[in-house]
Amino acid sequence: MTAFNTFAEGALTLEQWQHVEALARTLTPAQARWISGYFAGLDAGLLRAGAPAAEAAAPPAAQGRTLTILYGTETGNSRDLAKALAAAAAERGLSPQIADMSDYKTRLLKDEQDLLVIVSTYGEGDPPQPSVGFFEFLEGKRAPKLDKVRFSVLALGDSTYERYCEAGKRVDARLEELGATRIGDRVDCDIDYDEPAAAWSQAVIDRLAADLVQSATALPGIAVPSAIPTGSGTPVFDKKNPFAATVIENIAIVGRHSSKETRHIEVDLAGSGLSYEPGDAIGIAAVNDAVVVEQLLAATGLAAEAPVTVKGETVPLGEALARKYEVAVASPRFLDQWAKLTGAAELEALRGEERAADRLLYLRNNHVVDIVRKFPLPGVDADSLLAGLRPLQPRLYSIASSLAAAPDEAHLTVAPVRYTLHGAPRSGVASSQLADRIEIGDTLPVYIQHNPHFGLPKTAAPIIMIGAGTGVAPYRGFLQEWEATGTEGRSWLFFGERNFRSDFLYQTEWQQWLKEGVLTRMDVAFSRDPGQPKTYVQHRMLEQARDLYAWLEEGAHVYVCGDEKSMARDVHDTLIQIVSEQGRVDRDTAEDYVRRLASDHRYQRDVY
Repeated sequence: MTAFNTFAEGALTLEQWQHVEALARTLTPAQARWISGYFAGLDAGLLRAGAPAAEAAAPPAAQGRTLTILYGTETGNSRDLAKALAAAAAERGLSPQIADMSDYKTRLLKDEQDLLVIVSTYGEGDPPQPSVGFFEFLEGKRAPKLDKVRFSVLALGDSTYERYCEAGKRVDARLEELGATRIGDRVDCDIDYDEPAAAWSQAVIDRLAADLVQSATALPGIAVPSAIPTGSGTPVFDKKNPFAATVIENIAIVGRHSSKETRHIEVDLAGSGLSYEPGDAIGIAAVNDAVVVEQLLAATGLAAEAPVTVKGETVPLGEALARKYEVAVASPRFLDQWAKLTGAAELEALRGEERAADRLLYLRNNHVVDIVRKFPLPGVDADSLLAGLRPLQPRLYSIASSLAAAPDEAHLTVAPVRYTLHGAPRSGVASSQLADRIEIGDTLPVYIQHNPHFGLPKTAAPIIMIGAGTGVAPYRGFLQEWEATGTEGRSWLFFGERNFRSDFLYQTEWQQWLKEGVLTRMDVAFSRDPGQPKTYVQHRMLEQARDLYAWLEEGAHVYVCGDEKSMARDVHDTLIQIVSEQGRVDRDTAEDYVRRLASDHRYQRDVY
């Protein structure tokens, strides 16, 4: 945990933190030292020499219990909630410290007093990838007794997965097992987490603030501020307030005979104030396909013009379904709602914790419109339909560019999701929108989702980049950054796709970087070339095992981007195999080696 992170982050609003983080990402070490000296001088020259009363520092808070806000995140949602919680806590006179599980010094756990945990669940019940080390410590034999600790857990998850909010449940159960006492009950949040998260935050802060007031009353002369000054700042574009970016390029980047689609898309960020680092993602506030909306309206018999109220705003039902709700893939929430409304025995049989696996299988094979068609409900009202739908969530895409090379632009590499279900074509919400319904000159509502767990090293350490398909996108941004900034370091790309002639994404760019020395080495694997054996990136890794291990021993950082269930898992196992064989150690020792790479931020994954 850096000195920057140990500062009571709640002393700034979330908006102020976003400005600070955006600035910090652009500073060199020398510039950071200059900024530090500048503010120190400003403090000494103004606040201590006749500053207006409104600018004077807030009185010190009462000496209550320490408060740590600990978060584990894959995409940044838990981090943003943690920072908002810290800001709200500071406004009530508390002095929170905030830490990412990936950086948290586990030896500090035994000395914590009040601990608030916000953690998401990754995939089928796993903790976020950067937080695995913390979970291993917490659930291991070395975890200390925590009988003096009070805690509460906010768990983020996705109810379309069988082990919903499992990471949060594990932390909650383990802290209790170690003797800690709950400040408040765990709250489990689905993808529309705003309201339950806000309620949990309010409840735990009320409890802690009341304790602080009580302790201050017992210590005369200690002032407890009810709030701290908050700056108005300038508007920022984020998940709740995306920027309307103009599309300036949208082209196919595969050959005519390719068996898949892949597109390169560029958007203009000029005037937004948005900035990003290579490895960050862009969020897109997608819109549902009008055809899917029309099919659902027809199946329910509802009129598109019917007025509905969504979060205090009255809009036509058709617009609400297009822009506000997930109308394609069904969720357990919809199944429960439609079972209640129709009384269908088949749906009722799928409810209950013991039927979780069967329920999720059913939902994978049936979209919302399929369920409505199979169990029609004449006369259903719009509000009853909407009550079963989840809010439409933004989609995240790795950014395939560098601001240093393409100022005011963000580039995306998108493979539209298309498949057949019940004999009808289906497609991904955002990917099909980008591929089929967005033209050059159109606008897209976008925001930046920073990813501190997937970025270039601060030094010129060697980098090994492993990706398949669109998983190569962030590496294009990596090399653009190195080329534009003149960074001299060794780089090695392992790239995999289907066919050499049609699917070698950004081929001329990689070859140019090889020629110029920006890219040191490249190994490619194509799985469907005629007359050739199926070859994947892990096969190329094994072929180059000796050199790859040598790079690791020389301090290389390893990056993996792509599909988690197949490519990323195979790459992970292959990496362990290489360490075991080349290092001449057993598998357990090799797994420890790879685990240390992750804890040292030298093994980073952006998988989905």
